[in-house]
Amino acid sequence: MKYKIYGPHTENVPWQQRPENITGAPIWRYSENPIINRNPVKGVARIFNSAVMPFEGGFIGVFRGEQTNGIPTIYMGKSADGIKWDINTEKIRFVDEEGNEFMPEYAYDPRLVKVEDTYYIIWCQDFYGPSIGIAKTQDFKTFVRIENPFIPYNRNAVLFPRRINGKYMLLSRPSDSGHTPFGDIFVSESPDMIYWGKHRHVMGSNDNWWESLKIGGGATPIETSEGWLLLYHGVAGTCNGYVYSIGGAILDIDNPSIVKYRCENFLLTPEEWYEERGFVPNVCFPCATVQNNETGQMAIYYGAADSYVGLCFTTVDEIIDYIKENSRLNKSDMEIGRR
Repeated sequence: MKYKIYGPHTENVPWQQRPENITGAPIWRYSENPIINRNPVKGVARIFNSAVMPFEGGFIGVFRGEQTNGIPTIYMGKSADGIKWDINTEKIRFVDEEGNEFMPEYAYDPRLVKVEDTYYIIWCQDFYGPSIGIAKTQDFKTFVRIENPFIPYNRNAVLFPRRINGKYMLLSRPSDSGHTPFGDIFVSESPDMIYWGKHRHVMGSNDNWWESLKIGGGATPIETSEGWLLLYHGVAGTCNGYVYSIGGAILDIDNPSIVKYRCENFLLTPEEWYEERGFVPNVCFPCATVQNNETGQMAIYYGAADSYVGLCFTTVDEIIDYIKENSRLNKSDMEIGRR
């Protein structure tokens, strides 16, 4: 391998060999997509925009379940191979610090990350307006909600998998109360996962067509010898609505408000039927990766058309090289993000 990977290691990464006809970015879709279809469990119409990570020799996931009543919430599931999922029919039951039931009014687009000995679920919820919810668990049996990191309006929170300079680091995307027609990625730090500050701008939209409207965090950043590998989503406005694509960047390892490389091309954009056709058409929305640190194999989980879960593959060497070879930075990308 050309680049080293640090952090969670997965021996049995879901994998399918690269087809010969790949053009553009070195990413290829699983031929049996989608891996989660509509009406996956009782009371849930659609699962999408969900997060996965290795756990006890297999995989565990937290899933955005769009209930048949239209209210999104979070479900848990397990898998032996990361492809075929057994999803609980009961939503995750959250409690407060005293052990009392403490359920969000709604919850969507969860991310999942392990920092030291604790797993954190981060999602968007109602906090007198769209904002960020966080819960922690060590056994995936008890889920304790902790304080909201920010006031409304904010979405797309992504926690780094380790402390940086002794601080927890969180990406977020400030927004408004509706279907936000703007958005840049910021990073914030905390000594204790409760009090957040030193907010810094990371990067914003630009004139690349696929991310010209807004951007937002995606999967948990991957620590590599080249920097933090970040998969994010970029949004374009068209005459027929929004289009969500997957982009890639590499952030400075010690100061992730600084962007070292940013790919001007999308890595994945809606092209297959399950990405183009669904409850919200034309969406590829990354939420998780699992990777083998020895071989560099990487599986990317993404939401498709707000209706399905898709899976695609790459290698860390190939994707980092592609981002570097096609990098084009904005002036604000190279700043420390403080004004």
